[in-house]
Amino acid sequence: MTWTQNFTPITDNLVLSSLAALIPILYFFWALTIKRMKGYMAGITTLLVALAVAVLIYGMPAGKAVMSASQGAVYGLLPIGWIIITSVFLYKMTVKSGQFNIIRSSVLSLTEDRRLQALLVAFSFGAFLEGAAGFGAPVAISAALLVGLGFNPLYAAGICLIANTAPVAFGAVGIPIIAMEGPTGIAAMEISKMVGRQLPFLSAFIPLYLILIMTGWKRSLEVLPAILVSGFSFAITQYLSSNFLGPELPDILSALVSLFALAIFLKFWKPKTIFRFASEETAAAVEPLTTAEAETKYTKWQIFHAWSPFLLLTLFITIWGMNPIKPALSGHYEGNNAWLGGINEIGKLLTFQIEVPGLHNAIIGSDGLPIAAFYKIELLGAAGTAILLAAIVTKFIAHMSAKDVYSTFVEAMKELAKPILMISAVVAFAYVTNASGMSTTLGMTLAKSGDLFPFFAPVLGWLGVFITGSDTSANLLFGSLQKVTALKVGMEPVLALGANSSGGVTGKMISPQSIAIACAAVGLAGRESELLRFTLKHSLFLLLLVCVITFLQNGVLSWMIP
Repeated sequence: MTWTQNFTPITDNLVLSSLAALIPILYFFWALTIKRMKGYMAGITTLLVALAVAVLIYGMPAGKAVMSASQGAVYGLLPIGWIIITSVFLYKMTVKSGQFNIIRSSVLSLTEDRRLQALLVAFSFGAFLEGAAGFGAPVAISAALLVGLGFNPLYAAGICLIANTAPVAFGAVGIPIIAMEGPTGIAAMEISKMVGRQLPFLSAFIPLYLILIMTGWKRSLEVLPAILVSGFSFAITQYLSSNFLGPELPDILSALVSLFALAIFLKFWKPKTIFRFASEETAAAVEPLTTAEAETKYTKWQIFHAWSPFLLLTLFITIWGMNPIKPALSGHYEGNNAWLGGINEIGKLLTFQIEVPGLHNAIIGSDGLPIAAFYKIELLGAAGTAILLAAIVTKFIAHMSAKDVYSTFVEAMKELAKPILMISAVVAFAYVTNASGMSTTLGMTLAKSGDLFPFFAPVLGWLGVFITGSDTSANLLFGSLQKVTALKVGMEPVLALGANSSGGVTGKMISPQSIAIACAAVGLAGRESELLRFTLKHSLFLLLLVCVITFLQNGVLSWMIP
């Protein structure tokens, strides 16, 4: 039996139908911001509300609604959940083996100037952690590092939250971009290209903006060469990697290039004066390691050895995304190479595409055609599997025992159980809103904004990240809505999706979850409101920049759309 979507179920009235479609979204906002539910509980109960609206108001058969939720939940577990687990597992292995201490020392031993420390730690090193682990680790670790160097705790937390703007869209090995492919049907690579043609403008500006916040214009000019090296090396690498490699590596590669470019630059250039905060009693209030001391403690080989797990991660993910290796890993290789043919056979065995019972081709969409619905599971071709292989090799590099590796994996699984449950619930909710027609209803309403929608598209992403604390969740929440609305107003859908993700990064610094993590990391629990006041104006300003960029790309700069 097929069922046809009805986009105006309440007396054929678009406004009333839109209000009904908003119920699950408004409930989700209420659950997190006012009721302050745990994330996973907010996700699960929102899914239940969405199912109720789909069945009772939109007339969707209950069985089809439940099966659409199951399709989303499976996608939330693989590939998204698998990437999260393996990324955090690899990161935790470097911490437990002691390699992370060497990484940290190698970053902090380069300069005593607070401005340059902020660029190295908050911007470059924080971006690296965002790409490798994400989920609160970048701000928590980089803020704690800055406090250890002598930064005021509140200031350190604020600087790290603002610096974390540049990498969020490609965080945790590209999950925010990858997550949008499922519910929107637009390839992650295309979305990656679009975001990679928006964020680099912001990424090049953030280092200068950070130092301006810290010291003002005059002091910023003193380190302008370092600012340019840091920002432009990051932005250029972010553009190239997002447009030619995919969404998994832009953060990791950009951060490494920026980090090493600035580190090498500081070997040949130093600011005329060493900047320290006025609150510090003496110039030597808190002395970091000097370069000579660091080299005595750790040799260049030890530093390379410590960074090798993340270099391996970069290598494996690059291989996994290359043609024709990528199709072979998923069992779709059609060439004559015997070696790739063998991988292709293994890929076929480990790739499953199963019709969703009672849902596949059982819903008639807005175009009058049946909508296909599959559980798609790629075990070998998933990016998470590439990360797992990097972790396995790291076991031998770091000389960890099998027992320690196992305990680390179990620890990561326990730590991530509830976040993954939340993500699966949010993905399930996104699939229900799509299958029932709720997102189309909202898109039809937003389309009334006409030519102004490209300007406001990033605001949806900003609002989503502010509420959920995650660019991934915001993309899942509003991705389909952005696509539908873009089609209604004549905007390229991929531009709207890119705007959602790019706008979302500016909301990360004011998200209640991010604020809480940052305060906890620097010992300021209970002072979250102060930190929010510090970051709010910067969040709104950076959001405005993304809105302007998106509006221009929809018009005079349309040649930038892939």
